Amino acid sequence: MEEGTSKSPGYCLDTEDYDVLQWDVREGCEVRQILDRIADKWSLLVIALLDRRTLRFTELRRAIDGISQRMLSVTLRQLERDGLVLRTVHPVVPPRVDYALTPLGSTLHATIQALVDWTEGSQHEIAAARAEYDRRRAEEAVLDEAN
Repeated sequence: MEEGTSKSPGYCLDTEDYDVLQWDVREGCEVRQILDRIADKWSLLVIALLDRRTLRFTELRRAIDGISQRMLSVTLRQLERDGLVLRTVHPVVPPRVDYALTPLGSTLHATIQALVDWTEGSQHEIAAARAEYDRRRAEEAVLDEAN
C-alpha cells in the first residue's frame, strides 16, 4: 500500500495533500456518496425550505414543483439517514409528521447559501462568458462549413 494511504475503504482524502481525483474516481468513497446526495436538486430544495421552518410532507411536496411523492419520500429518508433532517411523528389521528433541519443540516444550509450568493454575484459574468463562447462556436461552425 502506498505511503499515506488509509486502509479504511471509505476514507478518500489524504490529510496532507488534497487531490480531487483521489476521491472522485474511487468506488465506494464516502465523500463522493455524500456529495452526490447533498448536491442533487431535490436535496438542495428540501434543505433550503427546511431552513425557514419545520414543514409537513404535504407542505414540502406543494413547495417543490415537479417532485413526485416517491422521490420526496426517498430524499427525506436519505437526508434523515445522513443526520441532516429530523423526522418527528406526532401521536395524533391522523398521524402528523414534521420535518426539520438538524444542527448539522443547518450548517450545510449556510454552505449552500454561500454557493447561491456566489452564483447570484457571478451570474452576469457567467452570462457574458456563455455568450462569448456561443459566438466563438458559431464562428467556428461557419468556418467549418466554408471549408
